[in-house]
Amino acid sequence: MAWKPTEIPDQTGRTFVITGANGGLGTETTKVLAAKGATVIMACRNAAKAQRVADAIPGDVRTAALDLADLGSVREFAENTADFDVLINNAGLMNVPFTRTKDGFETQFGVNHLGHFALTGLLLDRIGDRVVTLASIAHKQTPKLWIDDLNYENRRYNRNLAYAQAKLSNLMFARELQRRLGEAGSAKRSYGVHPGVSATDLFTRTETVVDRISKPFIRLIGHAPAKAAHSTLFAATVPDADPETYWGPTRLMQSQGPVEASPSTKLSKNRELWTRLWEESERMTGVTYKF
Repeated sequence: MAWKPTEIPDQTGRTFVITGANGGLGTETTKVLAAKGATVIMACRNAAKAQRVADAIPGDVRTAALDLADLGSVREFAENTADFDVLINNAGLMNVPFTRTKDGFETQFGVNHLGHFALTGLLLDRIGDRVVTLASIAHKQTPKLWIDDLNYENRRYNRNLAYAQAKLSNLMFARELQRRLGEAGSAKRSYGVHPGVSATDLFTRTETVVDRISKPFIRLIGHAPAKAAHSTLFAATVPDADPETYWGPTRLMQSQGPVEASPSTKLSKNRELWTRLWEESERMTGVTYKF
């Protein structure tokens, strides 16, 4: 039988921090966790929108300002966050035009990976249970990780490859974090998951004609945001979920279906690259992890 959120045990007394929770998968995840009794902190760049969404969700739902494109904001959020149980690195941008974050990072890599890398490191001593990081089937779309030019200093920008590199980095980060936690003898766990394909607002921010035509097509091949959130919910709540497994749907080229052990590329399993990406991420963000 396929796992369903109805199997989630009572979450009363547990606190979850979810980045980018004011829309799409983040909102769906918040709804389910709050309904199960959890305290949910929606960490979002648009605080006003986050509050409107939070007000419409029954339960203990709170909001906090967090801009992953600004390491100053990441540090401020971390300094004002008390102990909690689960961090869900959910926020992301997809296939946007070339811009740079406040700290000078290519925006997709800066927000999707570096922002979450810094956030997790700054909060690690306050996380009681686990970290869940959303990767994507798009990690398969890049033939390599440009480890010597992660920030697009010496190559032409390609928005699709930039997104694929960022999501590959998310998966490598989740795996390397789990490896380092295990090596340190920590009981904390790190999970990499993917949601399949779903018609969220990610498909309306490319500033191209794709914004107008993508959602109807995506609805045909993907699944609803509520179902796409199952992978996150599974990894965030199932006590004995295997952190070594990449969880996500596997049907129709991994675009939909129940949560299962999902395949990933050989490149994503390259441990040497995990380590090099980690070292570069520490250098770029100035955040050093303490286990």
